[in-house]
Amino acid sequence: MQENLTKDDKAANSNSAVRTAQSSSPEDDDDEAHADGPSQDGAPEAVKKKKKKNKSKKKKDPLQQTDPPSIPVDELFPSGEFPEGEIQQYKDDNLWRTTSEEKRELERLQKSMYNSVRRAAEVHRQVRKYMRSIIKPGMLMIDMCETLENMVRKLIKENGLQAGIAFPTGCSLNWVAAHWTPNAGDKTVLQYDDVMKLDFGTHIDGYIVDCAFTVAFNPMYDPLLQATRDATNTGIKEAGIDARLCDVGAAIQEVMESYEVEINGKVFQVKSVRNLNGHSIGPYQIHAGKSVPIVKGGEQTKMEEGEFYAIETFGSTGKGFVREDLECSHYMKNFDVGHVPLRLAKAKQLLGTINNNFGTLAFCRRYLDRLGETKYLMALKNLCDNGIVQPYPPLCDVRGSYVSQFEHTILLRPTCKEVISRGDDY
Repeated sequence: MQENLTKDDKAANSNSAVRTAQSSSPEDDDDEAHADGPSQDGAPEAVKKKKKKNKSKKKKDPLQQTDPPSIPVDELFPSGEFPEGEIQQYKDDNLWRTTSEEKRELERLQKSMYNSVRRAAEVHRQVRKYMRSIIKPGMLMIDMCETLENMVRKLIKENGLQAGIAFPTGCSLNWVAAHWTPNAGDKTVLQYDDVMKLDFGTHIDGYIVDCAFTVAFNPMYDPLLQATRDATNTGIKEAGIDARLCDVGAAIQEVMESYEVEINGKVFQVKSVRNLNGHSIGPYQIHAGKSVPIVKGGEQTKMEEGEFYAIETFGSTGKGFVREDLECSHYMKNFDVGHVPLRLAKAKQLLGTINNNFGTLAFCRRYLDRLGETKYLMALKNLCDNGIVQPYPPLCDVRGSYVSQFEHTILLRPTCKEVISRGDDY
């Protein structure tokens, strides 16, 4: 278009440009000269300003977790705000809680506690993600447990009773449903046809995340694993403020026992293990008094606002009933035990070690070995005999059967239900 301008147009444009130049004040000229002129060190001032701006724009890249994970999670979240778990709304009569300003204010007052348990959950997610990537047939069970536990200690910045492992790493195999971890010297190797329940816990300031999943390499077991995964999610869905524990159990059993699994040509109905339960969780107390059944016919007791629950389900191809068997590895100091006079000097010394390192959190023999305790079995038995420490032997269904497990920790917040340990994996 510019090529088609007439001579008159060009002249008019030229005169306009002259008028504009004349209307510029001397002050403007001085400002421009100052802006573009050299500074004392010879560099143009405008260039210096640009450099300063660019420097301030540069932000530090957020810290990324290493592989394998080695950076404590509080360094990955310098703001101190940790990821929220999955949020589920309450149903029916409790729907009003979602928008209640009074209930929201209650949550704001609990922010510090929520952050503590979310930090523990983030450690659990990162550790289990890595462990799922490396667990293979042929691994020594004791090596697997120690890898997992050392990673938890590093990521959570283990600090006495303020932060650390909440209970021993359960890695129960096949018909063993729970409470098995290798003692020192155990040579058990994970096999391709094993069904392993990996159950471990983390805590910050006594706020415990209890979460478990099942590992099976042979796809033949997939329906068994799916049964417990679905049953656990059903339990989470049914749980809530004012929900009756018996109703949660009935819903879990209905889903669990709708599954069948074919193992080596034989079909089994998946059964809920009727004498294993989920449970409420308190500060430094893994079992806080309420049990969440996984079969119908449980207690009429209601769940209440502010409570933590471990919703866990066990599906079995056996009898669906467990009993204590095998060598004990899990122990825990009784929560309400008072002062008990002890005659055995070694028992007194061992109790001091337990109080200082575990308090009322569960521990195993390997943890005592790690602290330098030796020749402690008689002292440990003495503490058990006196009712100070409770042994928790492995819980087993019939030999030759297979048990699977999935578990999450939930918090019944005033406005909603938070599945604290939920991750991308399950």
